[in-house]
Amino acid sequence: MAGTERSRNPSRRNGAGVLDPLTMHNATKPRLTPSDRAGRWVAILAGGDGVRVRALTRRVAGDDRPKQFCALVGNEPLLTETRRRAALVAPARRTFTVVTHGHEPFYRPLLADMRTSAVVVQPENRGTAPAILYTLLRIAAWGPHDLPVAFLPSDHFISDEAAFMAHVDQAFEGTRQRPDLVALLGVTPDSVESGYGWIEPGPPVAGLRSATLIHVRGFCEKPSDAEAEQLRAQGWLWNSFVVVGRMSTLLALIKLTVPTLFEAFARVRRTLGTLGETEAIERLYCALPLVDFSRHVLAARPDHLAVLPVQGMYWSDLGDPGRVLATRRRMLETAASEPVSAQLPV
Repeated sequence: MAGTERSRNPSRRNGAGVLDPLTMHNATKPRLTPSDRAGRWVAILAGGDGVRVRALTRRVAGDDRPKQFCALVGNEPLLTETRRRAALVAPARRTFTVVTHGHEPFYRPLLADMRTSAVVVQPENRGTAPAILYTLLRIAAWGPHDLPVAFLPSDHFISDEAAFMAHVDQAFEGTRQRPDLVALLGVTPDSVESGYGWIEPGPPVAGLRSATLIHVRGFCEKPSDAEAEQLRAQGWLWNSFVVVGRMSTLLALIKLTVPTLFEAFARVRRTLGTLGETEAIERLYCALPLVDFSRHVLAARPDHLAVLPVQGMYWSDLGDPGRVLATRRRMLETAASEPVSAQLPV
């Protein structure tokens, strides 16, 4: 939850024209030209089970849907909001979404307008590393060109979506100039948060013309409160888990850090995009362990990474009930502080 909320951000209003305090994040419009966006991919990570906030999502939605399919802090499901953000940096035809088969009743209505081949369906959730690797290989099967791709989690709240996605644009540009690096968005912390991963920034990446990337020195996953206080004082950043990199660079990093996982997918790669894909992937996932991309891939080789600092907006990973409730309170407080004129129909 970084930085300071911008009170002058335009906010959505409900049907009566009154400010909706739970949807304070900016209405957004695509900014890039078709030529700017054509040479990149976006993949939305929506395969998690949302166990930690299940009691809360059950109260909101009346069923056991994972949080990404639930309107936790506004009128739209988090996945819908993430798709809107993705449209700011890549066209719909270059957007993939990775889901888990058991969640089909919840994701199918939200993805009804997507082509079937752009929905990567895992047989089960085996962690973020298999989800990312499977998606990369599916994108490669769809279009063999070695283009950059951004992975966006689908369970975040962002107060200023346009500004946040402008940072994703910068990460695309930075990795275009330095295709050997994988870029992460690191949020400047405004509190002590032991539930996040933390990134230790190093020196600036040299030789970049129009992007600000910083080398990564190291990671700390879910520190204690005392450790988190120290990390914040030392200038560490929250890991937003927004990942940007060239497809070949990401695949090489996965092969380097989790070779067994990479080899398992390599054995079924020729089936991707064919009638044999579903059966091959089901057999593969039956034998897969849980593999976390942040812990087992990113933290294992920080020398292959760069971070782009994000500040000046309110960001939260909604994977914890306390963070969900804190975000809702923050939005209500922001609405209450708005001038009366801002809450009246124009």
